[in-house]
Amino acid sequence: MTNKLYGIDFGTYAIKIYHYRQGICFHQKSVIASRGKDQIIAIGEEAYEMVGKQPEYIDIDFPIRNGVVADYDKMLALINCIAMDMARAGDKMKGASFIIAVPTEVTDVEKKTFYDIIDSSIIRPKRIRIVEKPLADALGCGIAIDDSHGSLMVNIGADTTEISVISQGGIVLSRLCSCGGTRFDEAVIAAVRRKYNLMIGPRTAEQVKIGLIDLASDGSGVMKAYGRDYMSGLPREREITADLVNKAVAEPLETILDAILSVLERIPPEISADVYRGGITISGASSALGGLAYHVSQSTGLKVNIAPNGATSVADGLGRVMEDENYEHLAKPLKRTYYEND
Repeated sequence: MTNKLYGIDFGTYAIKIYHYRQGICFHQKSVIASRGKDQIIAIGEEAYEMVGKQPEYIDIDFPIRNGVVADYDKMLALINCIAMDMARAGDKMKGASFIIAVPTEVTDVEKKTFYDIIDSSIIRPKRIRIVEKPLADALGCGIAIDDSHGSLMVNIGADTTEISVISQGGIVLSRLCSCGGTRFDEAVIAAVRRKYNLMIGPRTAEQVKIGLIDLASDGSGVMKAYGRDYMSGLPREREITADLVNKAVAEPLETILDAILSVLERIPPEISADVYRGGITISGASSALGGLAYHVSQSTGLKVNIAPNGATSVADGLGRVMEDENYEHLAKPLKRTYYEND
C-alpha cells in the first residue's frame, strides 16, 4: 500500500484520522464554529471551547448526529478546514486514498454520504473504501476477528451505542442503540436542576460526570460546579455528589443494558459459549466511566473487558486494516450503484 493512505473515524463527538504507518495524526472534536454560511471561525477543540459562551452571531454545530451526517455542508466545510490545517502542518492529504469506518446499522444512502463528503472535498481523493465500524473496533481492541471464536463488542459513543457479535471475520448480529455519552450528560444536567435549582451547561455536566461517576462505589465523592441559579438568575456554586451523578445516569445506562441483553438473547448457542468464556468488550469514548465494567458485569453475569484505547479503538483498527495484509479485504468500495469513480 502507498504511504498516502488515511483511515477516518467520523465520530459524533470527535474525528480521528489515522495515517498509514504513522498512527493517529488528527484527533479533535467534531465541532465547527461559523459566522453566517461561509465564514468559518474555528473547528475542533477551539470551537468546542466556545460552546455555551458564543455570541448570537456565531453558530456552533456538531455536523455528525446519531452516528451519521446530519449537516452535509457543515461537515464538508469541517473536512476542508481539517485538510488545510494538516497541509499547513506538513501532512498533505490531497490525492490520497481513504478508508472510512461506517456504522453497520445505517442505510446505504447514509453510508454514501460519508463517501461523498470526502469525494467532494478539496482533498480530491484517489480512492475511497469503507470498513464496517464494529470490525475496525474489534481489530483496534486486539481481537482476532478471522478465527471461529465469537466476540461481543459494545461501542459506547456520544449519541449511539453499537452492539455487535463478530465471528469468522464478519458481523453475525448488530444493533444500534440511540443512547450514548450525551444522554448521560443530559441526565446530569436534569438531576442538578432538580436537586439544586442550578442550571449547568453540557461541558460542565461532562466534567462532573467524568470527575465523579463511579458505578462500583457508594457515591461518596464531591465536586464543585458552577452555573446559574434558576430562582435568582445569578451565578452560583454548588457541591455535586457522586451519588447524585450515579443515580442520574442510571436510566440511560439501563437503556444500553437492555440493548445488550436483547442482543445476547439472539446469539447462536455456539457463539454464546464463546461470549461466556471471553466476555464482553466495551470501547468508545464513554467506556472509561468509573465502575462501568462492574455494573455491566453485575447486570449480565458476564466478564467485561474495557478497551484501554476505547476513545481511539476504531481509528486504531483502521490502521490494522491498512497495515496488515490479512485484513485488507475488509476495506470495500460502496456498491456499484452508489458510485462511479472507485
